[in-house]
Amino acid sequence: QVQLVESGGGSVQAGGSLRLSCVASGYTYRRLPMAWFRQAPGKERDRVAQIDSNGMRTYADSVRGRFTISQDNAKSTLYLQMNSLKPEDTAMYYCAAKPFSASGWTYWGQGTQVTVSS
Repeated sequence: QVQLVESGGGSVQAGGSLRLSCVASGYTYRRLPMAWFRQAPGKERDRVAQIDSNGMRTYADSVRGRFTISQDNAKSTLYLQMNSLKPEDTAMYYCAAKPFSASGWTYWGQGTQVTVSS
């Protein structure tokens, strides 16, 4: 069973930066498709960034150019570097993984809160 634990959330002013981390454990290592999602109060959970098992990265239009997703395979850790943060980035951020590219997002972390003030 894959376990995901996020950290790095917090409160920042608009224009600031944060780096989220997600440590994965509980499986025989291989590169899994992984992603960051976020959910603001009263809104649906949206995918922010994704990194596939081949290393290809994709981003939501709202964060492209400001956020960067990356992995440290030696540490089994997924990162989300968030720069030029805006108040509309305020949300609970979740790390997710799936066993295969064609499957649904099966594994989820508990979330870490990001609050951006104007």
